[in-house]
Amino acid sequence: MAEHDSAVPDADPDGVPARPAFVLHDHRRPRPHFDLRLEEDGVLRSWAVPRGLPDDPRHNRLAVPVADHALDHLDYTDEHKTVADTGWWEEHDRTDRRILFTLHGRTGSRRYALIHTGPDWLLHLVRDQPTADPG
Repeated sequence: MAEHDSAVPDADPDGVPARPAFVLHDHRRPRPHFDLRLEEDGVLRSWAVPRGLPDDPRHNRLAVPVADHALDHLDYTDEHKTVADTGWWEEHDRTDRRILFTLHGRTGSRRYALIHTGPDWLLHLVRDQPTADPG
Protein backbone atom coordinates (compact mmCIF):
# COMPACT_ATOMS: atom_id res chain seq x y z
CA MET A 1 0.00 0.00 0.00
CA ALA A 2 1.39 3.45 -0.97
CA GLU A 3 1.96 6.09 1.68
CA HIS A 4 -0.02 9.30 1.44
CA ASP A 5 2.26 12.19 0.50
CA SER A 6 0.89 15.68 -0.05
CA ALA A 7 2.27 19.22 0.08
CA VAL A 8 -1.09 20.42 1.43
CA PRO A 9 -1.94 18.95 4.85
CA ASP A 10 -5.15 16.96 5.18
CA ALA A 11 -5.57 18.10 8.80
CA ASP A 12 -4.08 20.48 11.34
CA PRO A 13 -2.07 19.14 14.32
CA ASP A 14 -5.31 18.58 16.28
CA GLY A 15 -6.72 16.41 13.48
CA VAL A 16 -9.19 19.04 12.23
CA PRO A 17 -9.51 18.76 8.42
CA ALA A 18 -7.72 21.57 6.59
CA ARG A 19 -10.03 24.06 4.90
CA PRO A 20 -9.25 25.12 1.34
CA ALA A 21 -8.40 28.80 1.11
CA PHE A 22 -9.67 31.50 -1.22
CA VAL A 23 -8.51 34.99 -2.08
CA LEU A 24 -10.21 37.80 -3.94
CA HIS A 25 -7.67 40.17 -5.46
CA ASP A 26 -8.51 43.73 -6.49
CA HIS A 27 -6.34 43.95 -9.60
CA ARG A 28 -5.79 47.31 -11.29
CA ARG A 29 -3.93 46.19 -14.48
CA PRO A 30 -4.30 45.92 -17.39
CA ARG A 31 -7.72 47.37 -16.47
CA PRO A 32 -9.55 47.21 -13.13
CA HIS A 33 -11.01 43.79 -12.32
CA PHE A 34 -11.10 41.21 -9.53
CA ASP A 35 -9.44 37.81 -9.47
CA LEU A 36 -11.28 35.03 -7.63
CA ARG A 37 -8.90 32.24 -6.62
CA LEU A 38 -10.04 28.96 -5.02
CA GLU A 39 -7.53 26.49 -3.56
CA GLU A 40 -7.92 23.06 -5.10
CA ASP A 41 -5.47 20.21 -5.73
CA GLY A 42 -2.49 22.23 -4.51
CA VAL A 43 -3.07 25.27 -6.73
CA LEU A 44 -5.37 28.28 -6.90
CA ARG A 45 -8.00 27.84 -9.62
CA SER A 46 -8.55 31.36 -10.91
CA TRP A 47 -11.15 33.49 -12.68
CA ALA A 48 -10.95 37.15 -13.68
CA VAL A 49 -14.21 38.87 -12.74
CA PRO A 50 -14.31 42.24 -14.55
CA ARG A 51 -17.12 43.78 -12.50
CA GLY A 52 -16.51 42.11 -9.14
CA LEU A 53 -18.57 39.58 -7.25
CA PRO A 54 -22.33 39.94 -7.67
CA ASP A 55 -24.23 41.48 -4.76
CA ASP A 56 -27.72 40.69 -6.10
CA PRO A 57 -29.02 37.26 -7.28
CA ARG A 58 -30.66 38.98 -10.26
CA HIS A 59 -27.32 40.13 -11.72
CA ASN A 60 -24.74 37.54 -12.77
CA ARG A 61 -21.13 38.51 -13.47
CA LEU A 62 -18.83 37.28 -16.19
CA ALA A 63 -15.98 35.11 -14.83
CA VAL A 64 -13.17 34.42 -17.30
CA PRO A 65 -10.97 31.44 -16.43
CA VAL A 66 -7.27 32.26 -16.20
CA ALA A 67 -4.20 30.14 -15.51
CA ASP A 68 -3.94 28.41 -12.15
CA HIS A 69 -1.74 30.25 -9.65
CA ALA A 70 0.61 28.93 -6.98
CA LEU A 71 -0.55 28.94 -3.36
CA ASP A 72 1.85 31.79 -2.57
CA HIS A 73 -0.68 34.06 -4.34
CA LEU A 74 -2.98 33.75 -1.29
CA ASP A 75 -1.31 36.76 0.27
CA TYR A 76 0.40 38.25 -2.77
CA THR A 77 0.17 42.01 -3.27
CA ASP A 78 2.04 44.56 -5.35
CA GLU A 79 1.48 48.11 -6.60
CA HIS A 80 -1.30 46.86 -8.92
CA LYS A 81 -2.90 44.11 -6.81
CA THR A 82 -4.35 44.10 -3.28
CA VAL A 83 -6.26 41.51 -1.29
CA ALA A 84 -9.93 42.51 -1.21
CA ASP A 85 -10.98 39.46 0.84
CA THR A 86 -9.56 36.15 1.96
CA GLY A 87 -10.61 33.16 4.00
CA TRP A 88 -11.74 29.62 3.25
CA TRP A 89 -14.31 28.10 0.93
CA GLU A 90 -16.50 25.04 0.95
CA GLU A 91 -17.95 23.21 -2.01
CA HIS A 92 -21.58 22.09 -1.75
CA ASP A 93 -22.16 20.57 -5.17
CA ARG A 94 -20.32 20.21 -8.48
CA THR A 95 -21.23 19.07 -11.98
CA ASP A 96 -19.48 19.58 -15.32
CA ARG A 97 -21.43 22.83 -15.72
CA ARG A 98 -21.69 24.25 -12.19
CA ILE A 99 -19.85 24.62 -8.89
CA LEU A 100 -21.94 25.62 -5.86
CA PHE A 101 -19.80 26.96 -3.00
CA THR A 102 -19.64 29.30 -0.02
CA LEU A 103 -16.86 31.82 0.58
CA HIS A 104 -16.15 32.37 4.28
CA GLY A 105 -14.32 35.69 4.24
CA ARG A 106 -13.24 38.35 6.70
CA THR A 107 -16.67 39.99 6.84
CA GLY A 108 -18.95 36.99 6.55
CA SER A 109 -20.09 34.14 4.34
CA ARG A 110 -21.69 34.30 0.89
CA ARG A 111 -22.87 31.43 -1.31
CA TYR A 112 -22.21 31.51 -5.07
CA ALA A 113 -22.44 29.34 -8.13
CA LEU A 114 -19.95 29.34 -10.97
CA ILE A 115 -21.86 28.34 -14.09
CA HIS A 116 -19.93 27.12 -17.14
CA THR A 117 -21.36 28.73 -20.28
CA GLY A 118 -18.83 27.53 -22.86
CA PRO A 119 -15.49 29.28 -22.96
CA ASP A 120 -16.38 31.46 -19.95
CA TRP A 121 -18.30 31.18 -16.71
CA LEU A 122 -20.97 33.22 -14.95
CA LEU A 123 -20.66 33.99 -11.26
CA HIS A 124 -24.07 33.95 -9.56
CA LEU A 125 -24.99 34.96 -6.00
CA VAL A 126 -27.54 32.34 -4.98
CA ARG A 127 -30.76 33.29 -3.22
CA ASP A 128 -30.27 30.72 -0.43
CA GLN A 129 -27.56 32.36 1.69
CA PRO A 130 -25.92 30.89 4.82
CA THR A 131 -27.35 32.03 8.11
CA ALA A 132 -25.18 33.88 10.59
CA ASP A 133 -23.20 31.70 12.97
CA PRO A 134 -24.96 32.03 16.32
CA GLY A 135 -21.89 31.66 18.35
